[in-house]
Amino acid sequence: MAWTMLILAGVFEMLAVVMMNQWHKVKSHINFSLMILAFLLSFVCLAYALSYISMSVGYAIWTGIGAAGGALIGIVLYKESANWKRVFFLLLIVGAVIGLKLVG
Repeated sequence: MAWTMLILAGVFEMLAVVMMNQWHKVKSHINFSLMILAFLLSFVCLAYALSYISMSVGYAIWTGIGAAGGALIGIVLYKESANWKRVFFLLLIVGAVIGLKLVG
């Protein structure tokens, strides 16, 4: 259950960053509220996960999910660059997160 909560924490962090981008485009109460709610849910899930998973591994995985997921969302939804160097380093992040799970 802790690993599921950690993954959910990363997903909520990605959602929060998307909502932050939306809020910068359209300053509405809905976008702001959804951003705050997503960050809150991310931290709640992270706090739960870190009560069972070591902080160093849990935080690194949460950050990796958020960073790689945010970059992928930027590529898919916002037509950001998807050159081979960017994709290579995203794969390194994903590989590191999987490695931490395997050794953690």
